[in-house]
Amino acid sequence: MWLQFPIKFKPQRRGFHLVTKEILEQLEGLENIKVGILHLFLQHTSASLTLNENADPTVREDFESFFNDVVAEDKSYYIHNYEGSDDMPAHLKSSLLGSSLTIPIANGRLGLGHWQGIYLCEHRNFSTSRQAIATIHGQAKL
Repeated sequence: MWLQFPIKFKPQRRGFHLVTKEILEQLEGLENIKVGILHLFLQHTSASLTLNENADPTVREDFESFFNDVVAEDKSYYIHNYEGSDDMPAHLKSSLLGSSLTIPIANGRLGLGHWQGIYLCEHRNFSTSRQAIATIHGQAKL
């Protein structure tokens, strides 16, 4: 069985945002999958997806601080800066973290660990809404 549909994210401020619930609310048919995989592909070059800690919000703050330090703005060697000083760093952060996730499905639920959540990583100072393509491949419950 194959299912595919868009996942829409509301606009977020710059940072790392827990979006597991927002995704689950839009995953039609997940409950009917006995065993399978969910593939999420974010259709943007200045945001990313990752899995990490879902309980303590300071982890997300530390992620933002770390990436801002490692991929700083206003570097003299950046040529691509047409959309502002956060533009090229946003592209670099997106490449480092990635634009897709693959998560197992078991008995109609995502196979995330107890402390794992899905992050939408917004790397621009001012963003618009973001969109991903969700693809579910699996065996239906009988």
